Amino acid sequence: MGSFSIWHWLIVLVIVALVFGTKKLRNVGEDLGGAVKGFKKGMKEASSEDTPESVTQRVETGETIDVQAKEKKDA
Repeated sequence: MGSFSIWHWLIVLVIVALVFGTKKLRNVGEDLGGAVKGFKKGMKEASSEDTPESVTQRVETGETIDVQAKEKKDA
C-alpha cells in the first residue's frame, strides 16, 4: 500500500496513451512547455524592466500595448 513500483506507473502510462492518443499527449506537453517557458521569460522581463516608476509613467502617458490574437488551427 506504500509507493507504486515502476510497473504500476508503466501500466498507467499505457492506459493514458491508449485513452488520449500519443499525438494529443505530445501536443499537451508542447503547450505546457511553451507556457512555462513564456512564464519564466515574462517574469524575468517584468523583474528587470517594470519598476514602480516605469509602471506609473506608462499609466500617466496612456501607453498601451497593441496585440493581435490568432486562433490555433488543429492539424
